[in-house]
Amino acid sequence: MSELTLRFLAGGVIVSVFAVCGEVLKPKTFAGIFGSAPSVALATLGLTFATHDRSYVAAECRAMIVGSVALIAYCATCVVLLRARRRSSVWRIAAMTWSVWFVTSFVLWAAFRDARVLP
Repeated sequence: MSELTLRFLAGGVIVSVFAVCGEVLKPKTFAGIFGSAPSVALATLGLTFATHDRSYVAAECRAMIVGSVALIAYCATCVVLLRARRRSSVWRIAAMTWSVWFVTSFVLWAAFRDARVLP
């Protein structure tokens, strides 16, 4: 079975499990959170573990954590700006704050790379 087929199957199963979790939990706004990022990350880590050694998988996991922290910084900045500028377009504020995600992820990646934690 090819790696692409495994990714498809593992991703589908894990996305379905997280979608069920999103349906069960309250409020329903959690459904989107449980339906995308965690399921894709788990599928990717599972396949990476099947094809690479543990140190590689650990480095990939740490990189995902850095990306998650950067996403939290992006989301928090969006919320603050949207509350401060009630008449601004959501799309414009979201686009403006992409730089927050990029800078946060790059700074954290560089810091961990210098510490030889990330590849």
